[in-house]
Amino acid sequence: MSDKTMTADEAVSRLSSGMTLGIGGWGSRRKPMALVRALLRSEVTDLTVVSYGGPDVGMLAAAGRIRELVTAFVTLDSIPLEPHYRAAREHGAFALTEVDEAMFMWGLHAAANRLPFLPVRAGLGSDVMRVNPGLRTVTSPYEDGETFVAMPALRLDAALVHMNRADRLGNGQYLGPDPYFDDLFCEAADTAYVSCERIVDTAELTKAAAPQTLLVKRHTVTGVVEAPNGAHFTSCAPDYGRDEAFQKTYATTPWPQFAARFLAGDEQAYRSAAGEGT
Repeated sequence: MSDKTMTADEAVSRLSSGMTLGIGGWGSRRKPMALVRALLRSEVTDLTVVSYGGPDVGMLAAAGRIRELVTAFVTLDSIPLEPHYRAAREHGAFALTEVDEAMFMWGLHAAANRLPFLPVRAGLGSDVMRVNPGLRTVTSPYEDGETFVAMPALRLDAALVHMNRADRLGNGQYLGPDPYFDDLFCEAADTAYVSCERIVDTAELTKAAAPQTLLVKRHTVTGVVEAPNGAHFTSCAPDYGRDEAFQKTYATTPWPQFAARFLAGDEQAYRSAAGEGT
């Protein structure tokens, strides 16, 4: 077992243009924003992004890094529609595959289990089949003969997720109310990079929390990045809530000005600028 710790920039240096990249979290909740900012500082582009989208998608879309987006939604939660994503989509900046939330989850399950697809009822009778003509259905081979959507696997070249705690080996722990399928993102990917609020000794992970909070298993993780406040401005309960003031600044500032003010420097510069922005 090896020490997998690295910096955010070192993690992103292992990514390359043209990859299919999964990003964990949900909307504006526990997004790996320190890793996303490192990605924006890099030259990596032409990405297929797979995400329950939030500002991760908005920033990458505004910066022109996305070739195709696979998602169930893109939202800032308290601001229903992510404005930078919307602007990029309205200008036809990338291709979009939009599916039902459950279909998305089963696509991750299929990839995690190295299956080509999994049958799911979600999507039947809805426009998701019309707007995604490449989707197929399958019929149960058993007596029921039921028809299902054959949701294709969402295989990922790499995944980025954020946890509350992790150890140096890659075990990741969530302490909030929802896992947000981050384990599936890691299992569906060839490589996975976990940022966390704090790296602790392995024994510390279960001293004050139940073993089932160890959501991400070390065998699925390639690198671990200690990134305090690394989900900002999204929430990372119970460590901190969403920074609503900063999120409003993000949502109402044209992208070139926002990027120049908050994303041009390193993480220390971001934290300083973000403090001023709130």
